[in-house]
Amino acid sequence: MLFFIKRKNFFIHFKKKLLLQNLVHLSTDNVDINEKRQQLMSRGLPKQKPITGVKNIILVSSGKGGVGKSTTSVNIATVLKHINPNKGIGLLDTDVFGPSIPLMMNLNDQPFINKENLMEPLVNYGVKCMSMGFLVGKEAPVIWRGLMVMQALEKLIRQVHWGTLEYLIVDTPPGTGDTLLSLVQNLPITGVVLVTTPQTAALEVTKRGAGLFKKLNVPIIGLVENMNYIKCTACFKNIDLFGKGTTKLAHELSCSILASLPLDPGISSSTNEGIPIVASDKESDVSKLYEIIARCIIKFVENK
Repeated sequence: MLFFIKRKNFFIHFKKKLLLQNLVHLSTDNVDINEKRQQLMSRGLPKQKPITGVKNIILVSSGKGGVGKSTTSVNIATVLKHINPNKGIGLLDTDVFGPSIPLMMNLNDQPFINKENLMEPLVNYGVKCMSMGFLVGKEAPVIWRGLMVMQALEKLIRQVHWGTLEYLIVDTPPGTGDTLLSLVQNLPITGVVLVTTPQTAALEVTKRGAGLFKKLNVPIIGLVENMNYIKCTACFKNIDLFGKGTTKLAHELSCSILASLPLDPGISSSTNEGIPIVASDKESDVSKLYEIIARCIIKFVENK
């Protein structure tokens, strides 16, 4: 019995000794382990490959859904074409499950396949557009798993004849899932415009979304504060709806608020009719705000 007790104590002592040796080894070689880990991670990341003919890729993003990313994307792309009529402007809808660009740009045809077996983007208001909504039925639900979504995204990006574009505005889906991560890892993104509404719930989610761009070294051009106020029809003063939380977020992200947009029925009615408000009412106060956003993007690109 004494023999077995001594034997057990020996093995316990031996395991403790090995554990201490391993801990010492890990502490002395911690730098080497971190370097090896980074090397392994870098091997697994896809290499960024530009889109042929596209000079600047601008993402319009937000962690939160329903804050007006698509509306912002449509109006930015359209007003960029107004500012630069001789330069190519593109609009890519990467929301595979809920594409809204076809409605907002009044485009419902299927893309033509050219001799190079590439899709020709549909064009309206001078903007070249591509969306999953062009490839599936108008009322057909997209019920796909992750791999099929990634294949569809690759098709929308790489199998389109964009021609020569000065700016490609990319309307992204909400959240920080596979689609957004694939875009950032596979494309050389010039910068991102973050869209949010000023209430706390939206700001917190937008901040988490911004964390992805910070970690992957994607420049944040600025914030668009959407649906921030309404204009009183009696006194014509602006009435805040959600407070001033966006100012704090801009400070935390070290970026500026590009524009603060109202909750305006003219914006929604124009997009429902397939006419961006910057095209239907160029002289409106809202259109001028979208133009400010577009000019901020141009200035950012020029100073980059």
